[in-house]
Amino acid sequence: MKKETLIGKSYPKLDAAEKATGRSLYVHDVVRPHMLHGAIRRTERVHALIKKIDTGKARALPGVRAVITAADIENVPFGHGMDNTALKGDRVRCIRDEIAAVAADTPEIAREACRLIEVEYEDLPAVFDAHESMKPGAPVIHDKHQDNIPFTYDYSHGDVAEGERDSDAVVE
Repeated sequence: MKKETLIGKSYPKLDAAEKATGRSLYVHDVVRPHMLHGAIRRTERVHALIKKIDTGKARALPGVRAVITAADIENVPFGHGMDNTALKGDRVRCIRDEIAAVAADTPEIAREACRLIEVEYEDLPAVFDAHESMKPGAPVIHDKHQDNIPFTYDYSHGDVAEGERDSDAVVE
C-alpha cells in the first residue's frame, strides 16, 4: 500500500473565493429574530479586591435584558490550576479579568451597559516578574499558594543516550 502525503503539494482552498469577496458568513454575521447580544465588563486593575459592584444603572438602561455578576451564578473554578472562575466576585488578579456579563438588544446597548457598571476596588500590590514573585516578601497572588508557585512541571522523559542507541535513525 502506497503512503499518501500532503507535504509539498498544493491544494485549492475551497472557500477562498467566498472569503476573498466578502461573501463568507462568520458567527458575528448571524442575525436571528429576538437575538440578544452580549458584552463583558472587565477590570482595568492588575490586582485588587472588589469591594462593591453596582449594576443598577446598567440594569435600568432600555434594551438591557440581563446583567449578571459572580453573585448571580455558581462560580465553579476551572483551568489547569483550578483557580479561575467565569466572573470574579471578590478579587481580580489580572488586567481584563471578567467582572460582569450583559445581554442586550444590540451590541451598542450591551457595551454601554458594561460602561455603566460601577466597581469599587481596593488596589493590592502587583507582581510583574516571575523571579521577583518567588522572593520572600513578594505580594501573594493566590492565598492557597503563598510562594506564588501554583504548580510545577517535570519535563524528564527518560535517557536520551539510550533512546539514540535504540533508534534506527537519529536526525539532528
